[in-house]
Amino acid sequence: MNVDGTCLCGHITYEAEVDPDATIICHCTDCQTNSGTAFGVVVGVVDNNFRLLTGTLKTYIKIADSGRRRTLAFCPECGTRIYARTEDDPSAFFGLRAGTVRQRNRLTPTMQAWTASARDWVFDLSGIPGRRS
Repeated sequence: MNVDGTCLCGHITYEAEVDPDATIICHCTDCQTNSGTAFGVVVGVVDNNFRLLTGTLKTYIKIADSGRRRTLAFCPECGTRIYARTEDDPSAFFGLRAGTVRQRNRLTPTMQAWTASARDWVFDLSGIPGRRS
């Protein structure tokens, strides 16, 4: 599926080919910290088919719990995380942040990862009052 997206401020724009069946909720502690919430949602980029259209990404190398060196790419202006990929391994999972994808309403998670790190409340939100704004 061809998608396009942007960061919060619009400095970064991109196009990518993603596999909507590889939309994953990640509960790892890195995603919790990096997203500032309980989990991250990513979609897999197909064959590293990601093209930056505008802006320059800032990167940070993080050693993941798996021991892999992960390159995290951000907008240098607003801090929006755009993707994470394993350094020097083009066959490893390339996760594009689903919230930055303009077509995100077409990306329904099909799997959850690192569930041992999940917050207890995240699996049943039905008891938490909500309102539509």
